[in-house]
Amino acid sequence: MTDKALYDPDCSRCTRLAGFLDLVRGRYPDYWARPVPSFGAADARILIVGLAPGLHGANRTGRPFTGDYAGILLYQTLYDAGLATRSQSETRDDALKLRHTRIVNSVKCVPPQNKPTPEEIRTCNGYLRAELEQMRRVRVVLALGRIAHEAFLRASGLKPAAFPFGHGREHALQEGRTLLDSYHCSRYNTSTRRLTAAMFAAVVARACEVAGV
Repeated sequence: MTDKALYDPDCSRCTRLAGFLDLVRGRYPDYWARPVPSFGAADARILIVGLAPGLHGANRTGRPFTGDYAGILLYQTLYDAGLATRSQSETRDDALKLRHTRIVNSVKCVPPQNKPTPEEIRTCNGYLRAELEQMRRVRVVLALGRIAHEAFLRASGLKPAAFPFGHGREHALQEGRTLLDSYHCSRYNTSTRRLTAAMFAAVVARACEVAGV
């Protein structure tokens, strides 16, 4: 498997996303504004699957959830659970490290209005599939939202209809893996209290318990 099967910083398979990144680079020349690579431990036991980079967050910094509002709750919760060395993620070059954990996105490029199309999600799914094939030690996949849930299942060759999404729901999978669902820690979900800090902490604690970390 080539390195570009896992991550291609020059990927332009999605015409709409590639065009949008061109516009972003022109408007914000100091932004990362490329596909955002995964982040965390290569031998992770917990894999967190997100949606896509935020325009002024991960698309700016080049690291998942770094600079995004959603990253405030995510990294604080990972730190409290002992899965991160710092509670705040500021830049891709800061000292934050993840323990036993890796973060990937369903779509590696920032989409307009934070909404990737179904075709873009399918096109980017090959990168997620390639990464899953390399991560043999993963025991828990924590999907942040329905799109991440379905993207992981598709990358695993499983039918989403057989594994309905629901916050806190657990799905036993092949090879001893467990798919654990959570609402996405987005600004909307936290501000409306669809997802509270306590709810998210409980899901992450359960991921640690199942993964044995």
